[in-house]
Amino acid sequence: MTLQDYQARVNAYLAASIQVPEGEKGALADAMQYSLMAGGKRIRPVLALEFSRMLGGDMEATLPIACAIEMLHTYSLIHDDLPCMDNDDLRRGKPTNHVVYGECTATLAGDALQSLAFSVLLSAPVEAERKVRCASILAEAAGYQGMCYGQHLDMLGEGRTLSAEELTEINNHKTGALLSASCMLGASAAGATQAQLDASAQFGLLLGLAFQIRDDMLDVLSSDAQLGKPVGSDAEEHKNTYMALYGAEKCAKEIRALTERAISILQANFSDTVFLTELARSLETRNH
Repeated sequence: MTLQDYQARVNAYLAASIQVPEGEKGALADAMQYSLMAGGKRIRPVLALEFSRMLGGDMEATLPIACAIEMLHTYSLIHDDLPCMDNDDLRRGKPTNHVVYGECTATLAGDALQSLAFSVLLSAPVEAERKVRCASILAEAAGYQGMCYGQHLDMLGEGRTLSAEELTEINNHKTGALLSASCMLGASAAGATQAQLDASAQFGLLLGLAFQIRDDMLDVLSSDAQLGKPVGSDAEEHKNTYMALYGAEKCAKEIRALTERAISILQANFSDTVFLTELARSLETRNH
């Protein structure tokens, strides 16, 4: 399987997952679908599918679980962009959800995508015990100990300069939690051992931190067209970023070190790791 093959499978499933009624009754579903199908690399479901494949899991059975995390991720982006949060007008090269549909509908679209994520996950044709474990992994990653906690810490940090340790704690929850969960979901769906689950979680967390540092770099070094949203907004809003702490050269070194640590953990615990090794290294130098 290539990255494009995985992305095609995920996009086809996501496109069919929301039925949009005609007229006013379809407004909420239309808002959900607007953000869900707005593009994106689909890294999270790809990670889930590949971890399942590495452990001999059923790809088709894992697909709903993989797509569930993309739905949850999309909900987080919709809410992240709201005026009460980051107040962004552009996401993936398109107007953000609240710009198109209004704040109330956008908020509800995010809420509904979160609910749909668990409904879809629980529909997956995998063993009940594995499915329950997957639901628990996703709930914890999304909630007050995971992504929401990271967002809360991020808001509390506004207006003051954070240390590297404080910034890493934020990003390990805000970005790392869902990437770590993506790896764990695929492994869990395939019946992973506890040691394999632990290794998948560590890989995802390290990849997530490298991913966030690269995001911070792109906000300075990329262009609006490449990034799909306005660049330079972090500096304008005086946000705490790794670029502000380290500068470009040290950021690049940190990304390389984190990526190599992630690959080392991967290769020590799994076989046939070529795809994920290449994916991790390609993310080091992504431009969007």
